[in-house]
This record gives sequence, C-alpha cells and structure tokens, in this order.
Amino acid sequence: MTDAAIDVKGLVKRFGGKAVVDKVSMTVQRGEISGFLGPNGSGKTTMIRVMCGLLTPDEGSGTVLGYDLLTEADRIKREIGYMTQSFSLYQDLTIEENLRFVAGLYGLDPAGTDVRDTLETLGLTARRHQLAGTLSGGWKQRLALASCVMHRPKLLLLDEPTAGVDPKARREFWEEIHELAAGGMTVLVTTHYMDEAERCHQINYISFGTLIVSGTVDDVIARAGLHTFLLEGGGIDEAERLLLHQPGVDQVAPFGAKLHVVGRDRTLLRQSVDKVAAETGVRVSPADTSLEDAFIRFIGEKKGTTQ
Repeated sequence: MTDAAIDVKGLVKRFGGKAVVDKVSMTVQRGEISGFLGPNGSGKTTMIRVMCGLLTPDEGSGTVLGYDLLTEADRIKREIGYMTQSFSLYQDLTIEENLRFVAGLYGLDPAGTDVRDTLETLGLTARRHQLAGTLSGGWKQRLALASCVMHRPKLLLLDEPTAGVDPKARREFWEEIHELAAGGMTVLVTTHYMDEAERCHQINYISFGTLIVSGTVDDVIARAGLHTFLLEGGGIDEAERLLLHQPGVDQVAPFGAKLHVVGRDRTLLRQSVDKVAAETGVRVSPADTSLEDAFIRFIGEKKGTTQ
C-alpha cells in the first residue's frame, strides 16, 4: 500500500470532444485535508467523480486508496464517502430514517448501532425524529456528512459542502472535518472560500481543466511572486483611480476603508504607490499577500495562455 490516498497521473476526461479535465496529476497523502479550488466550470466536480470511480478517465492512470483507478473502481466506491453539492437524501424521511436507509445500502449490521453512534458523534441525536425537509442548511449539511461517514470510509470527498450555510455552521463543519482527519481519514474538499482553503493541509488549484499549482498555503502564495502594500486614509478613492494606470500595479482591490495594491515588481510597485500616496495624502504600509491575490494572478495567467 502506498502512503498516498490519491496518486493520479495525466488524467483526462472529455465531454463532446472537449477536455474538462486536462492531464491532471495530483497526490493526496493519507490523513491529509486537501483543498481543491478553482472557478465555476474549472473541472473540480468532474475530477472528483473520476477519482471516486463514478466516471472513467479517457486518458491517464493512478490509484485511489491503493486501488487501480481503471480496473478497481468498484473497490474504490466501497472505501469512500462522497458528499455531493446538492442535498440528496429523502426530504420526507426523518434524520434517523435516512441514516437507517443509508446503513442498509452499505450492508451495515447491526444497522441500529452504527446509526446510533453516528447520530451521537455528529450531534444529531436530539433531532433524530425531525424530517430532513424541515432542517436548516447547516443541519442538512451535518446529516449529509453523517450519511457519508457512517460506514467509516478511508477517504472522504466533499464537493462544495458549505455552500449556502451560515458562518457558524461552516466553522462547526470544519471542526468535524479536522476531527475526522485526526482519526486517520483522508479528506479532499472543493471550496470557493479562501478562509476554508487556509484550513487545509495542502491546496490544489485547477483552472480551465488544468492543475495550476499545488502545495501549502504559504507555498502557493510564495509561488505567485507578488508584493502587497496597504493604503488607507481620506484620499483612498482618488488613490484607487490613479493606481489603476501606474506601472508595476497588477491588482487594486478595496477592503473596507483600505486599499490592497499588488504587483510582481516590488521596486516599480513601491515607486507607484509612493507617488500616488504623495498626491492623495494616503498612508502606505507593507502587507502580507493573500491567498486570494495569488489565485487572481494564476487565473489571469491561465486565461492569457488560452486566448
């Protein structure tokens, strides 16, 4: 058995002749929480479906949990939990009835024990008789997670699991994910939220079907090669207008009453920032480059190569 829970090379998946996943190679270590990021339509969901055995790749090879992706898809399916973007359980069944149904699908015996333990672990016991259709987004999310982990999978695949839920529910969900990973479960999660990406051990960024960058958050930010300055003060609106046309300035983004100014050439960027600051009276200070800034640069580079 390899140390990698996911180890795939050169994966390609086409629909109508178009490569939605284009020569993607990726490794996720066992017990790791790996984030999978990218714009809508970038190929994240297709990639997850390939890795969990629901879609067969047109090219490439690899293993998931030590099983061959091309010849052992059925074995992979039995060892994973897959939480889709949309809530897929029965709205007119209670929480407990839904979990009993799922337990039957996995052949868990005695099902009652697994259902009871799962209800308790995910804090659902008090609501076990509530209809799924009456649950809020956060509780539906928790029920969906319960149905995915009840059979104790070795790999958990989560496709934008926190879309549409409130910040408190999102934080609680991530606490559950880290507890599962601490217990040895590997997690691959797609997300649009930068704060969620920063909770992952590793992140992978895909755009236009191609994997652009992988690594820790610090690695990814470093590879972007960006420098950032923070501007604040009464002339911030005028400073924003002027900076858009200055050499060395790649990105200008308001953050509340402050301005994030980003560029690759630190010398040119500093000169432009100081010039505009002198004209508008704003204050300038160095700042850390954000993950969002890095991704915007990677998206821009990828768009440039596909035009």
